[in-house]
Amino acid sequence: MTARSATTLPDPARPDAAVQMFSTWRTGTPERRRAAVDAIAATWEKRSWPTPDLLSYNVYAATDDEDTLLHYSQWTSEAAYRAFVGTHREDRNAEIDAAVPGIERVGINSYEPYRRSELAGATGVPGCVVIVDVDVEFEGPDPQRLRDWVDGVFEALGSDAPQPGGISVNFFLAKGGARVLNYAEWTDEQAHIDAVGSPGTGVGSLTEEWRRVRQFPGVKESGFNRYRLAWSASAPATA
Repeated sequence: MTARSATTLPDPARPDAAVQMFSTWRTGTPERRRAAVDAIAATWEKRSWPTPDLLSYNVYAATDDEDTLLHYSQWTSEAAYRAFVGTHREDRNAEIDAAVPGIERVGINSYEPYRRSELAGATGVPGCVVIVDVDVEFEGPDPQRLRDWVDGVFEALGSDAPQPGGISVNFFLAKGGARVLNYAEWTDEQAHIDAVGSPGTGVGSLTEEWRRVRQFPGVKESGFNRYRLAWSASAPATA
């Protein structure tokens, strides 16, 4: 059976997680979201862990709305994920759908890790995750331009004042060079609310570095969402 841990967030920087999968579900109501988390837990916990190549599977509830679930799984390779889809995913989703019919699965994207940094003055334990999902409008896929933009974000972060509660940023690049995802760790939701609301010194302040990030040709930021961990499971430890 699969072990459950609903309090410890995964390590987004673990070196064996070569592929990071993110997907979003809409459940419609707070009650249906709670039921979906219970159904996910029940479905996974009564089955054996499908493969050691699945390092962790984590489900987050959005704090800014009452129906969204974010699914975040860590894999050793893209091929391992595809093998799981072919052999294990359908029956699990069918059981969840039987318990909570009508879940809307918005989409799923595959990412590879690119850069990570702890924020200035980082202390504490992660209790909130902020996901910044960025689209691009290049003439075609351009992984190097994505890397250049992320490098610029890191320069801009260095121009920010230390933000109480900020722990780390973790940038992942979609295969094909069409999307960027920032998985940012914070101690709690209020710390991030305070940081983005601080005039002049908060995250994304009006510095020259942030101006270049915002005006980088072909990149548009689609906003952020805050999440708390609702359910999590990891591959069993091997002897």
